Amino acid sequence: MKYFPAVTFFLMLSAWSARADDIACMSTTFRIFGANDKVCVSGFDDPKVPGVACHISQARTGGLKGTFGLAEDPSNFSIACRQVGPISADISKLPDQEEVYSASTSLFFKHTHVFRTVDRKRNTLVYVAISDRLIEGSPYNAISTVPVMPWGAH
Repeated sequence: MKYFPAVTFFLMLSAWSARADDIACMSTTFRIFGANDKVCVSGFDDPKVPGVACHISQARTGGLKGTFGLAEDPSNFSIACRQVGPISADISKLPDQEEVYSASTSLFFKHTHVFRTVDRKRNTLVYVAISDRLIEGSPYNAISTVPVMPWGAH
């Protein structure tokens, strides 16, 4: 019972960002021992903007360390977000910046985060993927935009 508040906090924290579905992984490097290195594609829906889906590809390290979850994955990824249905959210009420996805890329402290920002002037949602590991002074990042447009025949 003494751990209940901490567990509840982490469950609530994890509910704020989307969960990704692994779609496919392609082997990139053959490893004799353990899993091959690969690039995996995952998809997730924006939790507060129905009608927007994002896909992110990330390098995953294989070998024995990768097989047992001890490897640090490279900070290489790409993101693409698109309108896949009617957008029913009122984007004027969305926060200027909000994390919509986070994935661990190493056993300790390294994550890929996706933030949604709103370009109100252009009626566009902007998704920025960022690694929290610094590479030569700057985090690796990628961007995708989704113009909010009518959906279907009117």
